[in-house]
Amino acid sequence: MAEISAALVKELREKTGAGMMDCKKALSETGGDLENAFDWLRKKGLAAAAKKAGRVAAEGLIGLAVEGTRGALVEVNTETDFVARNEQFQSFVREVTKLALGADSLDALAGAAYPGEGKTVAEKLTQLIATVGENMTLRRMARLSVSRGAVAGYVHNAQGPGLGRIGVLVAIESAGDAAKLAALGKQLAMHVAAASPQALDIKSIDPAAVERERAVLTEQARASGRPEEIIAKMVEGRLRKFYEEVVLLEQTYVIDNESKVKAAVAAASKEAGAAIEIVGFSRLAVGEGIQKE
Repeated sequence: MAEISAALVKELREKTGAGMMDCKKALSETGGDLENAFDWLRKKGLAAAAKKAGRVAAEGLIGLAVEGTRGALVEVNTETDFVARNEQFQSFVREVTKLALGADSLDALAGAAYPGEGKTVAEKLTQLIATVGENMTLRRMARLSVSRGAVAGYVHNAQGPGLGRIGVLVAIESAGDAAKLAALGKQLAMHVAAASPQALDIKSIDPAAVERERAVLTEQARASGRPEEIIAKMVEGRLRKFYEEVVLLEQTYVIDNESKVKAAVAAASKEAGAAIEIVGFSRLAVGEGIQKE
């Protein structure tokens, strides 16, 4: 077998935009022939996919899968909303989200076997990029599970079963009535989709975030020219308002627009016949945090 030089690998990489290891493999498979290696990469879809890899993918879908007392969310991005409506793409997101139920990390999910294809999830995605003609990314995932109780999910702006622009999971620990827990979980998931809380309870908020908020509120209060003892009370009152905006249990429940979420959970505990505790939630929205051109 011909020796594959670093210069040859570099030349093929510059020509195709494919990864270094893929270029090295292509040259090994073709006896060091540059043109045949280029064709080998094209046939595998790697050259086409690599050329698209630098393009911003901020559209796409959130996939939701719930099975028993566990659930998963996965975000897969595309360049355009048009491709997000493509049946091939939607089928991929559904399959990958099911696989996420048993994956410990995004890397594990990317390396998992894609059903019926003889490929990994990452390889299937590369093939899909070459077929559809847009850059796509397997961006992030979230999983929740409970030993007893319910994991409920909700997708907002649904584009098919278990697919939408916003996906939410809520995990509830309880020995109460299963049907009532499921109904509460769905309502709480709808609330999280609408209200976008940052933390489950007050103690879960990043202390640094609280201190930043306190500093801002203190400076604002001092501008009133009032005594320090009055300023301290003003700051504490405004901090409570801050908690009501960002903490799930302190928020006003969007289902009745009246109770706090913690009061709604307490009332549901009586109906379910056992204590209910929200132990976690996850909310993913398509493209959040991606800088668009």
